[in-house]
Amino acid sequence: MTRPLRVKLILPSLTEATSPFFRPIKYSLFPPLGLATLAAYLNSDDEAVIQDEHVEPLCTDDRPDLVVIQVYITNAYRAYRIADHYRARGAFVALGGLHVTSLPREAEAHADAIFLGPGEQTFPQFLDDFRAGRATGVYRSAAGRTLERVPPIRRDLIKRQNYLVPNSIVVTRGCPQHCDFCYKDAFFGGGRSFYTQRVDDALAEIARLPGRHLYFLDDHLFGDRRFGRALFDGMRGMNRLFQGAATVDSILRDDLVERAAEAGLRSLFVGFETLTPGNLVRSNKRQNLGRDYAAVTDRLHRLGIMINGSFVFGMDDDREDVFARTVEWAIEHGITTATFHIQTPYPGTGLYARMEKEGRITTRDWDLYDTRHVVYRPTHLRPEELKAGYDWAYREFYRWPAMARASLFHGSLKHQAKHFFYAAGWKKFEPAWNIVIRAKQLRLMTPLLEAVLSKVTGQPVPSPLAQRVSLPLVIAVANEAQSCTPTSPGNSC
Repeated sequence: MTRPLRVKLILPSLTEATSPFFRPIKYSLFPPLGLATLAAYLNSDDEAVIQDEHVEPLCTDDRPDLVVIQVYITNAYRAYRIADHYRARGAFVALGGLHVTSLPREAEAHADAIFLGPGEQTFPQFLDDFRAGRATGVYRSAAGRTLERVPPIRRDLIKRQNYLVPNSIVVTRGCPQHCDFCYKDAFFGGGRSFYTQRVDDALAEIARLPGRHLYFLDDHLFGDRRFGRALFDGMRGMNRLFQGAATVDSILRDDLVERAAEAGLRSLFVGFETLTPGNLVRSNKRQNLGRDYAAVTDRLHRLGIMINGSFVFGMDDDREDVFARTVEWAIEHGITTATFHIQTPYPGTGLYARMEKEGRITTRDWDLYDTRHVVYRPTHLRPEELKAGYDWAYREFYRWPAMARASLFHGSLKHQAKHFFYAAGWKKFEPAWNIVIRAKQLRLMTPLLEAVLSKVTGQPVPSPLAQRVSLPLVIAVANEAQSCTPTSPGNSC
């Protein structure tokens, strides 16, 4: 009988804490569920620990038998340093994640074993091989992908007090769409690219989570209509409030979003990406083509669902007007929070292959592949114009008067105030957030988040008269705080 294993699972920091781009509130949102999922395959007597370098210092003077490291593109160099350190101390080091799958030859120089693709099928086999002393160098996920028989996530290894949203959950894998720029599309290549849990298993996992608030980290929560209907029908009566992500076309199709709202959906991440049809065609984001973006925002707002809109700058049809045009559209359509990105050609994607063939990649410093830097030659913009426009978009969208204007889209004064302060809380009160994070008291903020989400209910889009009546109050609040408006590029997301 083999002795129990000492296993350490590590998520290296995606951005160094000394970087001006490190935002404690951004990196303290969600625990590393992928590592907790792998830990579920360990034996009950194995000693396991998960360390997330975003929320705690990484201890490296220990001697585990097995070290498992999750690698993304912007933590790759840090992950390799950690891997080299533990290999020198005699540990067996396994690397997996998006970057490893994209560039396996780069990763295998720093590992005893690498995992390509999702690990639910390969990690159990690896553990059997490792215990028997016959582990091989590469474990590749392909055929037979399923979430059947996946054991419950090891949430006991997650330090809940370190996260604003410890109740994050994933009930599907991958995405049915195949956008040219999507990092995860390459990760799920070579096998099933989208699959779901059994509904009963998903509902059982939800039932195990304390409190009311949930965040579905699935790439496309509405990706399987039948699964979504059964999931949301099962969640009705559970008194939950939740957030998630979906595509433009899935919001406009049938009644799934209404079912989600009835089950407690209060905020949705939506990939609008670009207002230019040519960019959609070139990036193979056909699910957005011909869709009425305004109809998307109207439908969600009528259901009381706040929107985090995603927008990408620097696509090949983008010119100098793209920044102002995009920000103005987002404000005019009442987007509560916006996430802006500089187009980034991740290795393993169709976008990267095309740009490499065209000789447009200007750096392979993976630390810069964070959607905040320009790493290629744009078609119609100079790199410095693209970077400056990106920084300007964040500053402009999150100006107090701009947030006030966007809030006017949301019916009654109460709902306008909720949207206004939700957006302000994300970008304007970071010093207060930082104090709470350093004190390890994020759990105290959960009731506040639940209160904000629970009281946002469906309201019709206000008439121009209603906007004129409510305008003075909201603008007064904005003007009172106007002196706090940030102006430096360091305030970008």
